[in-house]
Amino acid sequence: MNPLRPAILAAAGSARMKRAITRVPVTAAVVRRFVAGETRAELVPVARALLESGRAVSVDFLGEYTTDRGQADAAVAEYLSLIDDLAEADHTVPGAHSDIPRVEVSLKLSALGQSLGQDGPAIAAENLHKLCAKAVERHVWVTVDAEDHSTTADTLEAVRQARAEFPWLAVALQTYLRQAEGNARDLAAAGTRIRLCKGAYQEPGTVAYQRRAEVDASYLRCLAVLMHTAWYPMIASHDPAMIAAALALAAENNRKPGDFEFQMLYGIRDAEQRRLVSEGHALRVYIPYGTQWYGYLMRRLAERPANLAFFLRALTDR
Repeated sequence: MNPLRPAILAAAGSARMKRAITRVPVTAAVVRRFVAGETRAELVPVARALLESGRAVSVDFLGEYTTDRGQADAAVAEYLSLIDDLAEADHTVPGAHSDIPRVEVSLKLSALGQSLGQDGPAIAAENLHKLCAKAVERHVWVTVDAEDHSTTADTLEAVRQARAEFPWLAVALQTYLRQAEGNARDLAAAGTRIRLCKGAYQEPGTVAYQRRAEVDASYLRCLAVLMHTAWYPMIASHDPAMIAAALALAAENNRKPGDFEFQMLYGIRDAEQRRLVSEGHALRVYIPYGTQWYGYLMRRLAERPANLAFFLRALTDR
């Protein structure tokens, strides 16, 4: 784990640091390594190129912790248009179309209004239903992203309710949370599609593991649960040890490549993404876009020293 992670995650919540970093001219060029642009017009060619390479995509319109109803409504409108654009992009790519959609949107309930006071969870749940209904029409999947631990209960409840009508709806599970294994067992037993990731927020030790070894051990426990009982596990990790463990567990549980998928972030380990695809494995690339990229960028820098080194080297070169 990046030893600078706590400081970087603290900077992610600092308005002063945000102003300082976003005003540096070179920052925009560096951001493009991890973010596919600020508009759908910039995003769509990136998504199409990844689809043409044999990869699937999951697209996130960046934004979170919305406290204005107008912003939440705008996010919903953007996602509705995004679903149409992704479906059209997928249709232009030759190849067999399976029952597993190659295009997906990822969304945060806080961007859909979850933080709008007492009525927030209900507003977010209504907006989630609207987007899932649209996704069904266009053969697009939806995954609800994980956020900080304070949102977990409301997020899982919203997903539980929505799955009554949309059983394919997925949710992300962060294994640095101490409750992750219990949640994994409950969600897998209910047939929920699960994206398993380590976690990218700054959390207190009372609710989250702080040491890398503990987070890794939790990931492996949850992975074993999903590979044994879940409908369609999604292994969101760049860690070679987790990828190797997933392949071993898949073999032990007689899972074929179409029974699970790997997920990696746009701009990270592209060669490894291509290698897995060349070996016949399903791999989905998480692609963010939009103007609200600061928090996302800082979490990517906090995850891996290599990402931070890349950013600092670009600033030095400039």
